[in-house]
Amino acid sequence: MLSPRALDYPGRRFPAHLRHVGPRLDDPAWAGELELPEGEAPLVLAGLSSSFMNQRTQLQRIAEALGTLPVRGLLTTGPAVDPATVRAPGNVLVTAAAPHNIALRHAAATITHAGHGTAVKSLAAGVPLVCVPLGRDQTAVARHVELAGAGITVSRNASPRTIARAVDRVLHQPSYRREARRLAAEIAAETATDRAVAELEALAGRATGRAEGALRCDPAEPSGPSPTLSN
Repeated sequence: MLSPRALDYPGRRFPAHLRHVGPRLDDPAWAGELELPEGEAPLVLAGLSSSFMNQRTQLQRIAEALGTLPVRGLLTTGPAVDPATVRAPGNVLVTAAAPHNIALRHAAATITHAGHGTAVKSLAAGVPLVCVPLGRDQTAVARHVELAGAGITVSRNASPRTIARAVDRVLHQPSYRREARRLAAEIAAETATDRAVAELEALAGRATGRAEGALRCDPAEPSGPSPTLSN
């Protein structure tokens, strides 16, 4: 399973054949170069789905929310929304894409749709989240983040004021960053080695062993010339 064990329900039991091998944290090739908004205020990274989920309104509300806070905002729209359609206040930089892994090194909080990739990357960096799930599995991911104590969930219909309050809370209530850092340590331990490769190699080895065993059990081919049939 390409998901951190630490993000699952505490005490959940899994089938014996299931393995947690940790997440893949690479940014997509189209993420481009990082450009940060100017200033020294805390950075809030914001981004919703990279696919179309009718999210332009939510992106606009996020931009407006960040405009009311003493922060710098880096808002990535993804390929589905033209950055020019989002009206940004002076403290918010809107761009189509950015390498989140690098941006998260500078971030104090993330606003996300709770897509698995962005959520796990943020937690791997020890950055708490404000989740704005739009659909699919995102409500479940947001729930896991909340249960872990590493973030807050607001409705997709949340007003800029509600979003701003949630951001302010994760920035100033230490427990959110503490729990995000706890998860970061667990994810780091889980991804210290490429367990996916190790598990696949072990599986291939077991399959090869079974195949060789089956061959040894097969009766030997008859030797010598084949018998002929006469009329």
